[in-house]
Amino acid sequence: PYYVSINQNLYLEAYLHSSDPLLQLFLDTCVASPTPHNFTTKSYTIIENGCGKDPTYTKYSSPHRHIVRFRFNAFQFIQSNPEVYLQCKLVVCRAYDYSSRCYKGCVHRSKREANS
Repeated sequence: PYYVSINQNLYLEAYLHSSDPLLQLFLDTCVASPTPHNFTTKSYTIIENGCGKDPTYTKYSSPHRHIVRFRFNAFQFIQSNPEVYLQCKLVVCRAYDYSSRCYKGCVHRSKREANS
């Protein structure tokens, strides 16, 4: 566990252990949950489809393609245990593959129209 106070900046870094220098890492989704077993109900989305959903989310540049860095303000779920669990999904791409997910960055998904 990592202990942090409410509203304190929480800095995170993810990196890919690989001997292949032509791999690139991309942070696609990060979701917080009050329990370690359920990241769908009572969850809070910090990053979705590469887009920051939390207003305190900040992406940092990295000196290497295989490292991603970001931060957001620490928070607590209301009427719950004081613990918050994170689940992040990352994508590994070939460097310089401009058609890959890594180069598309933030992708805003359009909402589908609901017919009556």
